[in-house]
Amino acid sequence: MEFLLDPGIWVGLLTLIILEIVLGIDNLVFIAILAEKLPPEQRDKARIIGLSLALIMRLGLLSVISWLVTLTKPIIEIAGLSFSGRDLILLFGGLFLVYKAVTELHEKMEGKIEVQSTSSVVYAGFWAVVAQIIVLDAVFSLDSVITAVGMVDNIYVMMAAVTIAVIVMLIASKPLTAFVNRHPTVVILCLSFLLLIGISLIAEGFGFHIPKGYIYSGIGVAILIEAFNQFSKRNATKHESKIPLRHRTADSILKLMGGKVETMADSAQHFEAQETFADEERYMIGGVLTLAERSVASIMTPRSQISWVNLDDSAEQIREQVLAVPHSLFPVCRGNLDKVLSVVRAKELLDVLEDPEQLKALIKRHRPIYIFEKMKVIDAINTLRSSKGSLVLVSDEFGNVQGLISPLDVFEAIAGEFPDADEQLDLVKIDDHTWKASGMLDVYQLELELGMLDLVEEEAGYISLAGLILEKTHGKVSLGAKLEYRGIYFEVTELEENRIKSVLISYP
Repeated sequence: MEFLLDPGIWVGLLTLIILEIVLGIDNLVFIAILAEKLPPEQRDKARIIGLSLALIMRLGLLSVISWLVTLTKPIIEIAGLSFSGRDLILLFGGLFLVYKAVTELHEKMEGKIEVQSTSSVVYAGFWAVVAQIIVLDAVFSLDSVITAVGMVDNIYVMMAAVTIAVIVMLIASKPLTAFVNRHPTVVILCLSFLLLIGISLIAEGFGFHIPKGYIYSGIGVAILIEAFNQFSKRNATKHESKIPLRHRTADSILKLMGGKVETMADSAQHFEAQETFADEERYMIGGVLTLAERSVASIMTPRSQISWVNLDDSAEQIREQVLAVPHSLFPVCRGNLDKVLSVVRAKELLDVLEDPEQLKALIKRHRPIYIFEKMKVIDAINTLRSSKGSLVLVSDEFGNVQGLISPLDVFEAIAGEFPDADEQLDLVKIDDHTWKASGMLDVYQLELELGMLDLVEEEAGYISLAGLILEKTHGKVSLGAKLEYRGIYFEVTELEENRIKSVLISYP
């Protein structure tokens, strides 16, 4: 027991444990690569068997260490070169490692040709994979044992170090395997290490000794570079996750269709398309991408602009009102717009105005359809489809009508405005850098016109240009007031009481 009090024993044990773990990492990684070829439910079993065999082989080799020392005597001579048993083991082990590394790299880089089966994925046989693991264990066990013999003279210290190292690897095998399989570049790197180690073993088999420090220093530098690469990818993924999904999707689609994204100094993103990618196409793609995040309130005809029919009016008053506007559909109400009874076509309404019974039947035949103002446009499309071309009313949480939408509003959100005869465009281009806009202009439409994707902030409380200006100026707006936002300059050119009626937009 006196040898346990020797500090040199403990230092040697600790150093050897660390070296054995380092030498065993490549073994563990290659077991993970081989286990990947098995069905998921068999991978853990194969990994445990592989590591257990590694421990048994290393302990077995250590128990016959006296025999291993004698393997340095030449036993065969070829072309003037003599080879000992140790040399032959190193030579054939190195050839196997090189062959395995080359075939695995070829499969990873070029892809494996597989016969497609309609039943299920074809996995490798369990015992075929275990056999390969046994061969790998034998090669790596020899390397590990030779290292132990060169460092420590006490057989018990060697066995203790090998056992502790394998137990540590067994505990860490599952998370390490998951990491390796999740990062394909790590697999390629490890296979390159296998190729390097195989070449070094072949060289030693021919009598050319390559210092281990050179090999492991090269491996260490490669691991350090790969670690930096993984950190860089993780940080890039984190940064990308902070960018709204619409931005990332738009970037991807534009790149696929021949466009490129250029980031300006003010962080505003602008799309600069190639000739094969027209402005109209870019505008429509941007419009489609906004549908999933725009609320119906952003595309609806607002309450103040709705032409509706009041049944409390006389038949002549209703006729004059219907004929005075070019609309073909009208909400029919009783007293005010919050009491909608029906949505009917102008022609059908005019035909039955003089007949109360037929008018009553017409109103019953066309019941109004409501949706909530905060519903997303993409979710409202099915409701519009079921309305069969009719108008759909938009209400708030109290049931008050805030506006209405039609299929044309969705189309305009994608392709731009199609004004009626009695409407004016909300956005008029004066020159290449100047626009005149209505305060009611949908900010998403302005984004599409300017080729930007960041005028509407996440969880923004505005949907119109007037709302944007009021929020950024904290409600302090006067005639001629100016605002610079995201590199865009806004100037209020017309006010109607406290309502922003028109704005001049300039973009350098």
